Amino acid sequence: MKRSATIALLAMLLPLSTAAAQTCDVGPVAVQILGSGGPAINRFRSSSSYLLRIDGQSKVLIDMGGGAFGRFGQADGKLTELAMVGISHLHPDHVSDLPALLWLSHQSRKEPLPIVGPSGNEAAPDFQTFLNRLFDEKTGAFQVLGPVLGAKLGTSGGGVPLKVSVVDVAKAQASTVFDADGLTVTALGIPHGPMATLAYRVTTKGVSVVFSSDQTGTNPNFVEFAKDANVLIMHLAIPAGAKNPLHAAPEVVGRIAREAGIKHLIVSHVGPFNLDPAIAELKTAYSGPLTVGADLQCTAVK
Repeated sequence: MKRSATIALLAMLLPLSTAAAQTCDVGPVAVQILGSGGPAINRFRSSSSYLLRIDGQSKVLIDMGGGAFGRFGQADGKLTELAMVGISHLHPDHVSDLPALLWLSHQSRKEPLPIVGPSGNEAAPDFQTFLNRLFDEKTGAFQVLGPVLGAKLGTSGGGVPLKVSVVDVAKAQASTVFDADGLTVTALGIPHGPMATLAYRVTTKGVSVVFSSDQTGTNPNFVEFAKDANVLIMHLAIPAGAKNPLHAAPEVVGRIAREAGIKHLIVSHVGPFNLDPAIAELKTAYSGPLTVGADLQCTAVK
């Protein structure tokens, strides 16, 4: 009796263990969602994070919200493969798992890790100051991670050294933040209420992916920034008919995708509301290919 019960339990657990690792082998360039949710507690969605894969390697990581560290492991992400990390802004649901990613990262990666973030304003410090407040070896919240900012590696902790770049969000034009090995990344400041925020565009192998991050959808320069992208990831954070000082309405998300002439729209950062009316509102402005994002979902970029 006990033996049969054990076998039954193993049969139930086996699918869970095999599902824990999610492969993303769908073509030369692919985008994998690590976190498709926002700040609200959600049983199924981690907070915002995206991984761009090139030839199967995890090359660009955008944002690291709560739960994304675990998803990075489930996606078989590798620190050694990352060309850069881009942080859109400093709300916790976009950056709270960054310390977890960096903790003991020196054990797997030795070369400095390029990381990009926004300039500051009255709502948040600039990205370098933010990192100093977290990781300074004497005054930081996580002093054991002092080596990421250049402190001497100690026996009690550490992390891979960071090569930090700060982008001026007030610039009207996009800034190139990475350009090497056939991979180009540009960043553009966009409005998200008072918060200083960056959108990123990654171009490689003749295709482009744009990560919009949170935004109100009121910067006309963003349409040009996303022009003709193969994949555009926009955040669908508020329900149909709603108005919000921080986020674009579903119809605005659809209009931006249409005006930019993108080839495939993925909506993510999904809030805790009925999606059907929101998607219906979005579709009044956009009729092209559309995917509703989910954690660990993988999409070929073509």
